[in-house]
Amino acid sequence: MQTTSACRLVIVLAVVAAFPAWRTDAGDVTDVRPLVAAARRAGLRVLESRHLALVTDRPDRPGDGVADLPRIFDEAFACWCRHYGLDAGAVGAWRGLGCLVVDREKFRAAGLLPDAVAAFQNAFCAGNRFWVADQSNPTYRRHLLLHEGVHALTITVRDLHTPEWYTEGIAEYLATHRLDTGADGVPRFEPTPIPARKSDVEQLGRIEHLRAAAAAGRTLSLDQVFAAPVGHQEIAAYAASWAAVAFLAGHPAHARVFAAVERGPLDGRLTERLAAQPGWDAARAARDHAAFVAELDYGYDFARHVIDWSQGGPLTGRRRFAVAADRGWQNTLAAASAGNRHRFAATGRVEIGRLAGTDGETTVLESEADGISLRWYRGRPIGRLLVAQWIDDETGFRVLATGAGGEFTAAVTGPLFVKINESPGDLADNRGRLEVELQPR
Repeated sequence: MQTTSACRLVIVLAVVAAFPAWRTDAGDVTDVRPLVAAARRAGLRVLESRHLALVTDRPDRPGDGVADLPRIFDEAFACWCRHYGLDAGAVGAWRGLGCLVVDREKFRAAGLLPDAVAAFQNAFCAGNRFWVADQSNPTYRRHLLLHEGVHALTITVRDLHTPEWYTEGIAEYLATHRLDTGADGVPRFEPTPIPARKSDVEQLGRIEHLRAAAAAGRTLSLDQVFAAPVGHQEIAAYAASWAAVAFLAGHPAHARVFAAVERGPLDGRLTERLAAQPGWDAARAARDHAAFVAELDYGYDFARHVIDWSQGGPLTGRRRFAVAADRGWQNTLAAASAGNRHRFAATGRVEIGRLAGTDGETTVLESEADGISLRWYRGRPIGRLLVAQWIDDETGFRVLATGAGGEFTAAVTGPLFVKINESPGDLADNRGRLEVELQPR
């Protein structure tokens, strides 16, 4: 699907808190065996695994991936339990009933779609039971099923009553995955909280939406995400909630605190407890989150994008700084004064990836500070040196200058940051560094 189509896609994933009559209390898990028997009597197809009974009226079509869903659900279930530190013995008997629905009336007639279940477009969850409208795209169908599976587990085992940003954000986070086909040819669940490739998450469009929002100046701050309700028909809300959970769970400066909060009660005070947690730095989290959303792309690697926000010392004379090719924004610790002019010059050569040739040979791509026009990223050649400052009331970094040398005017009084231009997901195979000299004019 093209980016524009993905951004237009209306994703409706059930927030159970909106339907209190169908809220299942912790431990109150429906016995799925009578329901499975009813499904078989009605002539519906039943596919089973340890943790999922999947009922569908979708015809058996070889290669559509439906027969693999219960096994993949079990593999994902094990990952979800590890995320929460759940004892395998305590959840070993847990089982959900999922309905993959083409014709809703068939499920109503079989007693598998009660009238009390609210109308849904794509999916709905109540306790350990959930319903997913069949999808033409197998990747998106599988994602919906797993998203609702996370709801089912957290509601019944963790007594989930959290703010909506966490309720939907954690379901999106834990459901995001790719299938890894091994030597035996069997596709297996591989969690990818931040997907490496667009093709792994067809029809989601979250990263594209967040980038479009950033370009339009509509990025939500972390506090705004915490306070905002998740609209049932707004991909923006799901994207922002997923990004917040992915950030908190993945950023080295905040992951430990967030994990500690997740191991506690998952109730309506989760956001407050996060803010009160020892070691929580709200100001740094806000800035780190803003930088994450501004730079986000497929394959984003937190370890390569941890930012030193130190103010450094004033740039009163000549300073030299090494710019690593395999890192995101790097603090020079040289603070420029707003409105002052400065000079910069960069030397050196770095490796910025590999290019496979038609003859099977691989060519190392090298670049100096002006970059190479063979590939472009965000409107500039890859490998090009970027000099920037962080503006707190704007989204992301403001680039002041690019290339091998020149002059720029400081936008604010604060440190200068540098990096080479490259997609966040392509930094791992970079090598070397540039040497940058900075000085007042």
